[in-house]
Amino acid sequence: MLDSEFMQRAIALALENVQSGLGGPFGALVVKDRKVIAEAANQVTSTDDPTAHAEMLAIREACKKLGTFQLAGCEIYASCEPCPMCLGAIYWSRLDRIYFAASAADAAKAGFDDSFIYHEISKPRAQRKIPMVQWMREEARKPFHAWEQKPDKISY
Repeated sequence: MLDSEFMQRAIALALENVQSGLGGPFGALVVKDRKVIAEAANQVTSTDDPTAHAEMLAIREACKKLGTFQLAGCEIYASCEPCPMCLGAIYWSRLDRIYFAASAADAAKAGFDDSFIYHEISKPRAQRKIPMVQWMREEARKPFHAWEQKPDKISY
């Protein structure tokens, strides 16, 4: 398939999703060696899962199919610029490249504005809308110490 065909499929998934009523107007594909490994459309409202974005679901499925938590050598095609959560998952999964069609501004105009998340992340924790309270730090450092000592750990 050509790059344009991958993107056309991501956009078609988004449109089909709107028409089916299963979720928002977002679709995504994970591609490796010019083959679709996984594809998904947004399922936030149909599954009551705020993390069920198209990119997240496509990444999860690709990892299952490939039997790995790292998607180096793969690319993602998204019908829209990824949100902060999806962008984080893309970086954690080590995808090689992101192709997207609509912009974050296009999504915001349709009611999917995630710019407030970027603003919140840039603020000091004490100034964020959702209070962040740190406690039991010393106890919580014990698992990290155990991880550092583990000789057979799988780094990621």
